[in-house]
Amino acid sequence: MAARDSDIAEIAGQAGALLDWYDRNRRDLPWRVPPGAAPDPYRVWLSEVMLQQTTAAVVRGYYARFLARWPTVRALAAAGIDDVLHAWQGLGYYARARNLHRCARAVVAEHGGRFPEDEAALRRLPGIGPYTAAAVAAIAFDRPAAVVDGNVERVVSRLFAVEEPLPGARAELRRLAARLTPARRPGDHAQAMMELGATLCAPRAPSCAGCPWNPVCRGRLAGLARDLPRRAPRPPRPTRYGIVFWTLRGDGAVLLRRRPAEGLLGGMMELPSSQWRGRPWPPGAVAEAAPAPADWRVLPGTVRHVFTHFRLELIVAGARVGSRALALDGVWAPYERLGAHALPSVMKKVVRHAAAHMPPDGRRA
Repeated sequence: MAARDSDIAEIAGQAGALLDWYDRNRRDLPWRVPPGAAPDPYRVWLSEVMLQQTTAAVVRGYYARFLARWPTVRALAAAGIDDVLHAWQGLGYYARARNLHRCARAVVAEHGGRFPEDEAALRRLPGIGPYTAAAVAAIAFDRPAAVVDGNVERVVSRLFAVEEPLPGARAELRRLAARLTPARRPGDHAQAMMELGATLCAPRAPSCAGCPWNPVCRGRLAGLARDLPRRAPRPPRPTRYGIVFWTLRGDGAVLLRRRPAEGLLGGMMELPSSQWRGRPWPPGAVAEAAPAPADWRVLPGTVRHVFTHFRLELIVAGARVGSRALALDGVWAPYERLGAHALPSVMKKVVRHAAAHMPPDGRRA
């Protein structure tokens, strides 16, 4: 059931209480500026991209290292994509890193190194979707924009006792969040809503007593706060299967290749592998999928990794190749310097597994 206008008006009338609460309780985060200071749009944008799909505690270190290396959008635009992907390792969802780099270049090339101030123009930049555009517009430029992340979805669903499960309820939650956004201090309002969701309005144990929305929260009044937002059952993750190849040269170097720019783990380095498909590969497929003719042997065990939408099981095949391998498509990397390449987490698992069973140049990993 859609929220009544009278409910919206009453709850919106408490927006001032939310800002008062935020002024007293806001956390000191590296990407927040002191009250009255002008935010740097580059820093706002960088932090918002990094904070997607992870937590402030994880992002702190990455944010500081990125700024130390690339303090401006021009510096980031001038960086090599390999350097950016390498610095991103551990944050996951590597398409964000590729889009971060593309967006920085577009801001420099198309906007003279200055981020546009309105949502529509921001959304035309590579990799900036509705959430990021609204966050930059509101926080960096104090434009009235509804910033809706997972924390805000939880707050709004409880405020209005929205019982429709996610993801189906998202359009209604965005509509309600927009109705709550004030013309005064919209950037602080956006941060206050996210702060509330990250602290008091927690997923399993909301601290309703200290909440500035307490008197008007429909979810609390109905005894539903702990149960909201509801979520539709997730379908089970399918499993995909692949073969990955541990190719060792006589000097202990390992063959790497770059994944296609688009798609999962796009642009990152990997050990050569087969297609990842929905059914297991037969033993005879190892030689067919291998990057070079060699005496391939399947190493004991399986490497397993969980992505957002599927589980992956990898067989690892290893072989030592001679001088004929010099012309193979890829990059030969000394084993000791594999860490200098942008290897995703799944490939780091493969390296550890393969090196334990077939050490490069006879050494143990």
